[in-house]
Amino acid sequence: MPNITPNAPGILCVDDNQDGADMCATLLKMCGFDARACYDGETALRMAVESPPALCFIDLNMPGMEGDELAQRLRELMADHAIKLVALTAMARDEDFRRTDAAGFDLHLIKPADPMELVRLARMMT
Repeated sequence: MPNITPNAPGILCVDDNQDGADMCATLLKMCGFDARACYDGETALRMAVESPPALCFIDLNMPGMEGDELAQRLRELMADHAIKLVALTAMARDEDFRRTDAAGFDLHLIKPADPMELVRLARMMT
């Protein structure tokens, strides 16, 4: 396992596609971030409360709790914590951008995302 930089910003990679979430977290860990993968909204909420992340990459289409609901709930729960939210989704229509904006996302990134862009954003947003 790569070495995580001491006091590295926490990042959650939330996607019901476990390979996608795991790959995102592994990439960010390799770059020194304290990144964790989770596969549903309820788990992401629990993890965020236990250890508030600085940044979350969140898929929109997930069973149980979709990404926009997760974003809204994170904003409510983490009101006193500076958290950045990035929608990482294949959805790219105008209404999808309006949806993520209304949910409180800071950025809407379209899959497949360039891995180096994810790292650049993580460095910029944490």
